Amino acid sequence: MKQPLDLARTGSSPEALRQGFLDNLFYVQARFREVATPNDLYMALAYTVRDRLLARWLASGQTYLHKQSRTVAYLSAEYLPGPHLANNLLALGLTEAAREALAGLGLELEALLEIEEEPGLGNGGLGRLAACFLDSLSTLEVPTLAYGIRYEVGIFDQEIRDGRQVEVTDAWLRNGNPWEIRRPEVAYEVGFGGRVESYRDGAGRERRRWLPERAVRGVAYDTAIPGHGVGNASLLRLFAAEAAKGFDLGAFNKGDFYGAVEEQARSGTLTKVLYPNDATETGRALRLEQQHFFVSCALRDLLRIFHQRIDDVARFGDKFAVQLNDTHPALAVPELMRILVDEREVGWDEAWTVVCRTFGYTNHTLLPEALERWPVDLLGRLLPRHLEIVYEINRRFLEEVRAAFPGDEARVARMSLIDEGSERSVRMAHLATVAAHTVNGVARLHGELLRRQTLADFAALWPERFTAVTNGVTPRRFLALANPRLASLIDEAIGPDWRRDLDRLAQLEPLAADAPFRQAWRRAKLDAKAALALQLERRGLPPLDVGALLDVQVKRIHEYKRQQLAALHALWLWQRLR
Repeated sequence: MKQPLDLARTGSSPEALRQGFLDNLFYVQARFREVATPNDLYMALAYTVRDRLLARWLASGQTYLHKQSRTVAYLSAEYLPGPHLANNLLALGLTEAAREALAGLGLELEALLEIEEEPGLGNGGLGRLAACFLDSLSTLEVPTLAYGIRYEVGIFDQEIRDGRQVEVTDAWLRNGNPWEIRRPEVAYEVGFGGRVESYRDGAGRERRRWLPERAVRGVAYDTAIPGHGVGNASLLRLFAAEAAKGFDLGAFNKGDFYGAVEEQARSGTLTKVLYPNDATETGRALRLEQQHFFVSCALRDLLRIFHQRIDDVARFGDKFAVQLNDTHPALAVPELMRILVDEREVGWDEAWTVVCRTFGYTNHTLLPEALERWPVDLLGRLLPRHLEIVYEINRRFLEEVRAAFPGDEARVARMSLIDEGSERSVRMAHLATVAAHTVNGVARLHGELLRRQTLADFAALWPERFTAVTNGVTPRRFLALANPRLASLIDEAIGPDWRRDLDRLAQLEPLAADAPFRQAWRRAKLDAKAALALQLERRGLPPLDVGALLDVQVKRIHEYKRQQLAALHALWLWQRLR
């Protein structure tokens, strides 16, 4: 008998999940079982899980709205969440029920899990760290809004042909993304280029305003990120670029068919590709445009949410704690100043107080030569008003430096937001540090080196700003999902609470003297190697000795990533063994 709609949408029993799956296959995918493709079946299951996830997400949003909770706003140019389906099933506690529901239909859960495309939203460690943070924030039930870019094409897909890596387009959205919800009503215009002019306001005060040459429209796409074993879910809001004016009917009617869609094509390019090649001037400009685009959309969205309950913009930093994940979102600093000073007519000092109350900065890079910087000429051409604001921030900041360290002009030059080298450029890490109330590294040692070396001059001026946050990996994806046999053994030995509290793994230490446990541990690891060997066999690769000690790298081979060095090291070891 068919389940009531609420159970088909939110029920957790195998029967409710099965009915939800069939409903979504029929009413959302418009397929019946006999003609459904594997992707149809995956999508139906994904929508079934999403139904349960949305119930948590909406309940979380209502709770935070009524409590007016202070909210973390996480700004990152990358997210690398990995496939959603298995992780969401695990977080919701539905894995076994889903397996049973599908088995009743003659389907295997593992087969559907293999169909999902990995979201092409990140490149490596920085994006994975951001995803782990969202997982942790949701699990800890911290009110969170995360913002980024909805890249249409990821960095690249890897194919191996004749023993070589071949890079092909990562069109991860080609078959649709069941986890996102498009929000056409949540859209903001973002300007580029143009000029800045002076004028006098009604009180006779001289003011500045930016007149952009062109604009694109950022449209929001929302994805729920569940907490593990709790009723909470956070929001990941990604923006895609569209033409601000859309289709040009006038050009079309004149026979200019290409001109009618030219603006659409140009605007869509902005969020087309993750990390455009910055070896060319146009590539560098596009990357800078991407950064400004997403922070501008994020700030306008936060201000919209803020004004739903609060009028006084001076309290913005009391409502939102905005974390800059590396320097890619650092343009949020001059953008918030521009909105407050130019558009809201807030005084400079008051606006700067709001900025410093609002932003925190996570540094990922210790090498000074690797820190992000943008040429003054490029920034001035694309964002002329922002460059003016950076200059004014720098002028006031250097006055503070000179007051603290009289006569030390070498220090002033080192700390300036502007590098006066052969190509004058804006030091984005300095900009983020000057505006942030807290600056953190990504581990204790990293934070210490940041304080003593990379940003030592700033730490001497503001020692209280510097701290370290050890950025680990989530135990859910990297153990519970990646090695379910080992995770189950740990559950049996010490209980499942380690999945939310890694310190509990210390309870395994006494079991090192337990011979049956050691044997079970080795068995679990051997089973995992056997599963790997089976995967390799299915791909026509040489047989694997499951008794061997394995060091496995699972990563695209990228020209500036350490995996290439690891591969070279493996070859060197092989040569030594021979």
